[in-house]
Amino acid sequence: MLYQSEARPQNWRAVAIFNDRPEQLLFLGLSCQQVRTGLAASFFETFDEEERAQITSIALQRWTGTPDSGKWLQTGTVSIPEARVLATVA
Repeated sequence: MLYQSEARPQNWRAVAIFNDRPEQLLFLGLSCQQVRTGLAASFFETFDEEERAQITSIALQRWTGTPDSGKWLQTGTVSIPEARVLATVA
């Protein structure tokens, strides 16, 4: 019998891959679309300019298996967000 600890586990994530240190979780969500939508805001809130320069790619991963026994499977990569242009209202 299978017992799940969550009704609907969060099963998609974006992970920042660096060239000089271990990967770092960037965003976790219930769907691929939710991760893609929240990725840019999280990227600029989480990393400063120096850290952003060290990121080589952002991996999009999906959880496979049960909540307590499984692994992250990379499904692709996501474009690294570009600097935001902030518009001011005069």
